[in-house]
Amino acid sequence: MNLNYPHSALIIVDLQYDFCPGGALAVAEGDQVVAPVNRLSAIFAASGGTVVASQDWHPPEHCSFTEWPSHCVQGSRGAELHQDLDLRPVNLVIRKGFRKELDSYSAFFENDRKTSTGLDGFLKSLSIDTLVFGGLATDYCVFYSAMDAANLGYRCILAADACRGIAAESIEKALKQLGQAGVTITDSGEIK
Repeated sequence: MNLNYPHSALIIVDLQYDFCPGGALAVAEGDQVVAPVNRLSAIFAASGGTVVASQDWHPPEHCSFTEWPSHCVQGSRGAELHQDLDLRPVNLVIRKGFRKELDSYSAFFENDRKTSTGLDGFLKSLSIDTLVFGGLATDYCVFYSAMDAANLGYRCILAADACRGIAAESIEKALKQLGQAGVTITDSGEIK
């Protein structure tokens, strides 16, 4: 799958310690997405593409902590991007979920579905029309980010091996919905 890299961006979703094994909201094998994500980042960087990473960045009393364990608290190790993630190609880090009363799954919008993170404006300012997604978790933040991107009119590609999810059933459901929304599901090795 060939991309027009100057008009393409890699979106690395929430590749943070709290979503990796040993973290507060660990995704099984979450750390195994680092290698394929780094490979994609290197390709994008070498080909004139853009690389964006999103980062959950919750205040200590965040509303999501009533539903989920406390995670990705601002300034904590759990909120840090994984140390093996190569940040050199990353052009922008979008921090989301930093409003106490508002959670954010998507890298594009907070969960009120109105408050923008600014990512769409950044990408449009660079004339980007194609997005490749990797990160955590397939059935939550990656899903919502890719769905929002498709609804915003981007050509979207999900590198399935560069993502991990919470549960087999919800991953299958997420991939089916993404496919119905026009998102191409592929393997990172198919992206040249």
